[in-house]
Amino acid sequence: MNSSSKPRKKTEASWKSFEQKMGMSQDNLRGFILALLSSGFIGASFIIKKKGLRRAAAVSGVRAGYGGYAYLLEPLWWLGMVTMIVGEVANFVAYAFAPAILVTPLGALSIIVSAVLAHFMLKEKLHQLGVLGCVMCISGSVIIVINAPQESPITSVQEIWAMATQPAFLLYLGSVIVLVVLLILYFAPRCGHTNVLVFTGICSLMGSLSVMSVKALGTALKLTFEGKNQLVYLETWFFMFIVATCVIIQMNYLNKALDTFNTAVVSPIYYVMFTSLTIIASVIMFKDWDGQNTGSIISELCGFIAVLCGTILLNSAKDSDRGSSFRGEHAPLSPTLSTGLFSGNRETLKHDEENELSPDDICLRKQEPY
Repeated sequence: MNSSSKPRKKTEASWKSFEQKMGMSQDNLRGFILALLSSGFIGASFIIKKKGLRRAAAVSGVRAGYGGYAYLLEPLWWLGMVTMIVGEVANFVAYAFAPAILVTPLGALSIIVSAVLAHFMLKEKLHQLGVLGCVMCISGSVIIVINAPQESPITSVQEIWAMATQPAFLLYLGSVIVLVVLLILYFAPRCGHTNVLVFTGICSLMGSLSVMSVKALGTALKLTFEGKNQLVYLETWFFMFIVATCVIIQMNYLNKALDTFNTAVVSPIYYVMFTSLTIIASVIMFKDWDGQNTGSIISELCGFIAVLCGTILLNSAKDSDRGSSFRGEHAPLSPTLSTGLFSGNRETLKHDEENELSPDDICLRKQEPY
């Protein structure tokens, strides 16, 4: 009994020592590890799926982009789908442990995973500009992780409801609703197909609300599994309804943006807007920066800017290879389970399945809600 408990105590001591060195709480560390695993699984899933698509096309002679569905019988493609689902589940759980200001920017790491694997497995060359982008993303992520805020313990979904109904967040919520309605009813019919900011603005604004709701729902489920049943509260089901509503609206306009504009344009703009709005919403609702000193906040912002610049460089490297332009092109798109469910354009979806794995598309995939 004593001999078996010694290794366990040693492991726990090593774990606590690692937490202290990283300056992170146990929940933040769990969320960080889950976010890393999520990026790894999602980035790898696109490479696996593409290899499956190539193998299916070689067997059937009909590519998915031209109406072929042989990939549905290809085990490698389904392995990619399972890998993607595992990654999304890990990302969902990460929000239950760590603040959105830590989890959301780490989504850019999936681009690195995809780009590196594509370089070695698919022989898609990673240029020097792309390597620099990878280095900047990693450096920025390390800075964010080191300076990430510690969340206050939450013991009930009603606490989250109190945060969501505080005047500051209600003001943010009202502003988002007004802007979304204005963009949908006024700007979308007039300039939605000529200005990339309209469609990306709608899905980014709704995306910030979906992440807040996902975090609330994930925390409620976490507490439930710990023995504190939160399913008896109406607030839990309300957050679930908000998640579903935001996902539907977000996916609808994300599809429109992808279908209208070059992915290399949509991807960095969407990443900037979505991540920035998510951080703002999290700071207002969960008060992530309360108790942090000015130096830590500035460091987090610098880390985010580094990740942002790295993402843009990765997309620029890919865009220069394609020689694409800003408007009106239909670049290779990255379909997802959500995109497939809510897409109303069958031909676009077919085109997506064939060309789904451009590394610059992974950034969009990571930002999509659940």
